[in-house]
Amino acid sequence: CSVCAAPRSTSSRNTRIEAEWVIYKMSTRTASVHAKWIIGKVIGTKMQKTAKVRVTRLVLNSYLLKFYNKRKTYFAHDAEEQCTVGDVVLLKALPERRTKHVKHEVAEIVFKVGNIIDPITKKRCCGSRMFDPLTDFDSDMGSLNDQFKNLEVNASQSNSEHKASTN
Repeated sequence: CSVCAAPRSTSSRNTRIEAEWVIYKMSTRTASVHAKWIIGKVIGTKMQKTAKVRVTRLVLNSYLLKFYNKRKTYFAHDAEEQCTVGDVVLLKALPERRTKHVKHEVAEIVFKVGNIIDPITKKRCCGSRMFDPLTDFDSDMGSLNDQFKNLEVNASQSNSEHKASTN
């Protein structure tokens, strides 16, 4: 028990405190940049050469056992000012901060907003809305119904081949 134990010598206590202080200083130095690479969505580009990026991650509530979205906003250096609102970008942590708030830089634009191509029609789209009209298909592509039937046939063939290979 702590009452019966002999008092510790002051020299061992001082070395323990010094060791804890060194560990604390090292952790604060390395904890300034938690993640080296972060992926997020651009929510603002009004500042010069700076993009405001929102990063969303899932956090588990240990009591309710339910995941919740936790959002954090970062300011990232965008040298060429090529980001627009809605882009999905990859951020790289800087070794030292550029300004008071800017600690990351835009390494790559993963998905450019408005530049998504539908794999079936090969046309630019946004959600279910097509930017280009669907009526002017190339003659070698055929109609949309033929494309969907071809996909269904390919899917059923791959399922039957998979079942045959597992048996």
